[in-house]
Amino acid sequence: MKNGSAFQRHLRVRQITGYINGTLFFLATLTGIIVLIVLIADVFKDSVGWLDWQFITSYPSRKPQEAGLLSAMFGTLWVMALTALFSFPVGIGTAIYLEEYAPDSRLRRLIQTNINNLAGVPSIVYGLLGLALFVQALSLGRSVLAGALTLTLMSLPVIIIAAQEAIRSVPESYRLGAFALGSTRWQVVRHIVLPNAVPGILTGTILAMSRAIGEAAPMIAISALVYLTFIPVSPMDRFTVLPIQIFNWVSRPQEGFWHLAAAGIIVLLFVLLTMNAAAIVLRNRFQKRTEE
Repeated sequence: MKNGSAFQRHLRVRQITGYINGTLFFLATLTGIIVLIVLIADVFKDSVGWLDWQFITSYPSRKPQEAGLLSAMFGTLWVMALTALFSFPVGIGTAIYLEEYAPDSRLRRLIQTNINNLAGVPSIVYGLLGLALFVQALSLGRSVLAGALTLTLMSLPVIIIAAQEAIRSVPESYRLGAFALGSTRWQVVRHIVLPNAVPGILTGTILAMSRAIGEAAPMIAISALVYLTFIPVSPMDRFTVLPIQIFNWVSRPQEGFWHLAAAGIIVLLFVLLTMNAAAIVLRNRFQKRTEE
């Protein structure tokens, strides 16, 4: 009887603890959402009257009424396109090798440990590395290519780890069934593993690109340009990006530049959400195709 009462009390304590933890989690989440809504509403309020077509199609200027972010927007698109072009195949190829081909050796564990550690390195460290390696050692200069390669180094660990998790989630029975039918390892990877892992891989890519597009610290180390009156037309051109331009406007004491910064934040959010929406649509399409 005493054991039964003790068990009931223990069960009751666990239920109360679970209820308290759930309530605290809900309150913390709700607080974060409310703060985010307030911040976005404040940014929208400050951008009213400044976010128009002239702002989108104009170059930076010392006069707030004439300033725009055309060069920064195109620089951001250039850098993100090249970053995705470099990081996606390298990241997916590395994940496939580590999960499907590499033997369980000390070298593999060392590589895996370093990838996990690199995922937590501050972005400014990658900026200084890009400055020393790409800008100076490889003589690429402060170009779009140097900026994209720097963001590629920063994005690769996240993409590799997410791709590995997606590959591990593919049931082993799928692989064994394909091997039993006489398929080679590459055929199994290409026709069985990758199609089933694509939704998870795209999710990791979304996270990596979302982090890269809002990074100002590594781009300041690579580009450091805030007054650019031309659009980059090749990977070797000088550039600036939206986070740098927004940072420059925020740091100016004149009142008009604060409104420009708010309008730039809205544009950056729009570009980010558009990229995420496109990736989510692709992910859902691949997921439906896999389920069929």
